[in-house]
Amino acid sequence: MINIPKIFKNDDSSSSRVTLPILPLRDIVVFPGMVVPLFVGRTKSVNALAEAMGKNKTIFLSTQRMAGVDNPEEQDISNVGTVGTILQLLKLPDGTVKALVEGKARGRIVSFIPGEEFLSVDAEPMPENTVTEAEGEALSRAIIDAFEEYTKLNKSISKELIGKVAAIEDSGKLADTVASHLPFKVADKQTLLEAIDISKRMDILLGLIKREGEIFEMGQKIRGRVKNQIEQTQKNYYLTEQMRAIKKEMGADDSADDELQELEKRIKSKRLSKEAAFKIKQEFKKLKMMSPMSAEASVVRNYIDWMLDLPWYNRSKTKNDLEAAEATLNQDHFGLEKPKERILEYLAVQTLVNKVRGPILCLVGPPGVGKTSLARSVARATGRRFVRISLGGVRDEAEIRGHRRTYVGAMPGKIIQNLKKAGVNNPVFCFDEVDKMSTDFRGDPSSALLEVLDPEQNNTFNDHFLDVDYDLSDILFITTANTLSDIPLPLQDRMEVIRIPGYTEHEKYMIAKDHLIPKQIKMNGLKVEEIEFSRQAVFDIIRSYTREAGVRNLEREISSICRKTALEVVKKKAKKPVKILPKKVEKFLGPIRFRYGQVEEKDQIGMVTGLAWTQVGGELLCIETALMPGKGQLTVTGQLGDVMKESARAAVSYVRSKSAALKLDDDFYSKVDIHIHVPEGAIPKDGPSAGITMCTALVSAFTKLPVNKDVAMTGEITLRGRVLPIGGLKEKILAAHRGGLKKVIIPKENEKDLEEIPASILKQMIVVPAGHLDEVLKEALILPEGSDLFTTLEPI
Repeated sequence: MINIPKIFKNDDSSSSRVTLPILPLRDIVVFPGMVVPLFVGRTKSVNALAEAMGKNKTIFLSTQRMAGVDNPEEQDISNVGTVGTILQLLKLPDGTVKALVEGKARGRIVSFIPGEEFLSVDAEPMPENTVTEAEGEALSRAIIDAFEEYTKLNKSISKELIGKVAAIEDSGKLADTVASHLPFKVADKQTLLEAIDISKRMDILLGLIKREGEIFEMGQKIRGRVKNQIEQTQKNYYLTEQMRAIKKEMGADDSADDELQELEKRIKSKRLSKEAAFKIKQEFKKLKMMSPMSAEASVVRNYIDWMLDLPWYNRSKTKNDLEAAEATLNQDHFGLEKPKERILEYLAVQTLVNKVRGPILCLVGPPGVGKTSLARSVARATGRRFVRISLGGVRDEAEIRGHRRTYVGAMPGKIIQNLKKAGVNNPVFCFDEVDKMSTDFRGDPSSALLEVLDPEQNNTFNDHFLDVDYDLSDILFITTANTLSDIPLPLQDRMEVIRIPGYTEHEKYMIAKDHLIPKQIKMNGLKVEEIEFSRQAVFDIIRSYTREAGVRNLEREISSICRKTALEVVKKKAKKPVKILPKKVEKFLGPIRFRYGQVEEKDQIGMVTGLAWTQVGGELLCIETALMPGKGQLTVTGQLGDVMKESARAAVSYVRSKSAALKLDDDFYSKVDIHIHVPEGAIPKDGPSAGITMCTALVSAFTKLPVNKDVAMTGEITLRGRVLPIGGLKEKILAAHRGGLKKVIIPKENEKDLEEIPASILKQMIVVPAGHLDEVLKEALILPEGSDLFTTLEPI
């Protein structure tokens, strides 16, 4: 009796043909009843799987005659295959598809149906000739016995499989199951698949099992013979000689498995520069003459692998859509207009020319303002891959340039290592904390960076390990730093510096509302409808619990509130959202840590509020002056640097020179000792910008006139009372705004820098440009009504 499988039966009872998409297989034969995973990467094959999944999950599986053919046609595919069902389909990250298929029945291709998307076939069943019960039983027993004998030799086959095979009663199914679990050649498995006569199929299978057992036994004998022949000094070569002896006995050609030939194929197929291609050919010649077990061979092989793994000419496709890039940058960051504008300028140039050298940008700003995340956003906006290297604490030149191969364990530098990891030759390369590098006896890493960050030289970067020129000119380098002063001048000269100042309160509020709060709600397992921050609560966090230029501490405080809210939500299981109001902020975060809008409670004599610049942004700097009976000695405390001490002496000299104008006795200086103190003595301070602040404090102390508590000032002073310009004006004015001061006195020459300060800040403050100290004193000191103390001061 001949059975037609159900899978071939269709609505037309007169025909058992079916039309199915076909999946050509390489180096594998699928038998009926066999469940096998397949990794599919060819476009037509992926489309065929998609077509089958969209219908009845049925697909025709047939083995290619030549596995190396990438686009098989009718003549390249075996006519006999298996109709299978797709059990599972999974798309992998690299674009390939993993399919789990089960063979259902043998089938023969009647005709091919060509298509642009995938191939289809008209297939008909392969009816199996039945076998007599006695013959089938005899052949089944013989196959089971032979299979058990083989499993005694090959311990890799589990005992459970032997039991399952012995329990199969159907002769055809038994033959297919055993054939699918043994390492036969593809051609032999195809012969078994094409055998319609079950008795003939079982005869062929029995012969193949016995032949495989004989080959396995021969291999064991060869291994034993080789082991007895080699001497004690040749033990290191045992495995290599064993493989050669096995291949010699079997008459097999070992060239296909030869590692050197595989390596040679990689070298021929890899696109390299002329210098690198010449170098790698020389190294390969040396490798072929070396013993595989020698230490030098492993060094040469490692070098060749590094050269072949680098993306010499691999490039990712970059985006030149300015509108999309601008939208991406605005989505990721609030503010930062100048850095964004510079990135868009670069993209605009790239759209107009075919080749543009990657610019070297240096983002300088306090911690927490988003320098590194901006670099990551640039990569996303330009469609490039992102690579980050932290240079904090790096003090070895070899970290940048690599080690020479003469050293044990030599490796390329971090630049070459990360290019290999990126896989492309044009990523966004972020050198983080470039100002934190140090120098010792192992070299100066900042000097090694000179070539990397020079657009005129980095197309011939030479790593000590590779010892060939490598082109870095397509890379978009972005460096980040907190201060420029710690970066060597030659390195600064190679970079385009973009300053990222601290954020205003309004900017911090917008960043918290649009970025930090949604991020922390998600990270702490909350839902948007479970917590609600009021506007005033966010401002209270900014003003009373953080005092920084960036938003890092702000994010920590928001995270702390979200954690405590999560505890409330879990404990009380409240259905209403938890509203974060100012009272709730104080409950969650504790007592207020910083005074906001609380300058000195009253106007004081000899105490002036100055402004200082630090690596974390601007700070308020109170300067106190005390007079006591003495002999004119000057004491300056507060861990001040030499420049600041000189400013104090210059201020004293100026006050002495103006004693008449200030209505002081000629010998006033000789009767008192002067003590100038800058609080927070544990923090080192230096710089000339506190000159006018010290001078104002001295004048206040000597004249007994109080200083306006709402005034802050910054500026360098000369012996003649001129007010000289200073740096970091934006950070200082932001600090004054954070501190709630209403008036700021700045040098007149810094008036042009007010353009960088947001208009919303300037509207809330009075900024007074001063060119001479008498202008400062008139604004800072509180004079009695009708006083003409400064009418005699002569401007310089």
